[in-house]
Amino acid sequence: MVNQERLWKRLMALSSIGKQESGGVTRLSFTEEERAAKDMVASFMEEAGMAVYEDAVGNLIGRKEGKKPEAPVVLTGSHLDSVYNGGNFDGPLGVISGVEAVQRMQEQGIETEHSIEVIAFTDEEGARFSFGMIGSRGLTGTLTEKDLENKDKQGITVAEAMKKAGLDPHAIQRAARAKGSVKAYVELHIEQGKVLEKQNLPVGIVTGIAGPLWMKFAIEGEAGHAGSTPMTIRRDALAAAAQIMQVIEAETSKTGSTVGTVGQLQLFPGGINIIPGRVEFSLDLRDISETLRDRVERNILQQARQLCEERGVTLHLETLQRIAPAPCSELVQNAAKEACRELGLEIFTLPSGAGHDGMQLKDICPIGMIFVRSKDGISHNPAEWSSPEDCANGANLLFCTLLNLAHRAE
Repeated sequence: MVNQERLWKRLMALSSIGKQESGGVTRLSFTEEERAAKDMVASFMEEAGMAVYEDAVGNLIGRKEGKKPEAPVVLTGSHLDSVYNGGNFDGPLGVISGVEAVQRMQEQGIETEHSIEVIAFTDEEGARFSFGMIGSRGLTGTLTEKDLENKDKQGITVAEAMKKAGLDPHAIQRAARAKGSVKAYVELHIEQGKVLEKQNLPVGIVTGIAGPLWMKFAIEGEAGHAGSTPMTIRRDALAAAAQIMQVIEAETSKTGSTVGTVGQLQLFPGGINIIPGRVEFSLDLRDISETLRDRVERNILQQARQLCEERGVTLHLETLQRIAPAPCSELVQNAAKEACRELGLEIFTLPSGAGHDGMQLKDICPIGMIFVRSKDGISHNPAEWSSPEDCANGANLLFCTLLNLAHRAE
């Protein structure tokens, strides 16, 4: 099985890149920190005997050649970028485990019929440009030059950042893989939830990935003096926003599976003695069922419009991204279940509430995921933690799943 000590040592080495005083990491896409992380992982890939290259959107790829190079490739991996002040496991565990799985195959002289590629996708998180999954969109040919117009907080576009990183924004289609060229994609990832911990299980097999809908709400009211404007004649944009947020909480709580989050809130002009004349806030709405998610969206928007009309304020809506939920394929789930049986691990299935690069790949190949237990369900936080033993269990499950998908050569 995998080398637990090497796996853990590499994870900890990677966590030193972009380290913050808080103990968390910040590695945004197309930055020096991300470049350093890629270089380190590339050295691990080379040590594992893989051919290493980067594609037109900056995805880092290591390839272990199979006995049938022309056959569809089996893909595994995750991402190296992080949110602001994030944890050490979200993304890197999947990449490092993929490298470790291939290295153990090489060390044990195991050949596979299909080639195996380990990929570190560019900008899964979307933390820098508020537009994520750039690398996986590039791999599937859905990334457009218009997408590259998204800007970071300094006004730098994705295209400009790519140029600075030595990439050609006009050549992004060169990264696209044809349908049928990939046999399957399987990703190892920390759960980012408490299900496995509550079940006292180290790993689980994912049944599907919830689809995120990101929206921006902008409410135009009328700014006024906080002391001289009677409550009865106010057009308070924040009061309207607060009611809409209550609607979001109520509607998402009804289904048992939908989640809704307001993660950004801005008030204008922002004075302590000024009635807010404009409010902007975000909505992240998710469900494993697209039908259910979209029904909740309609209910929220219907009530939001009505509330704004009653309060005499104007509501502006913008959809930032709408991604369909992605069911995990029976092919990958069955390969992982068989691997659980081989390893003596309990077979346990669960959905993923968080989005992952596999969502983008679902239209070109079967996808699947393996989850590793997260302590207290904490993620996107310096306290994010999975034990060395759980990480090794996940990497072993990935190792056997990849062999089942790529077919051990006789």
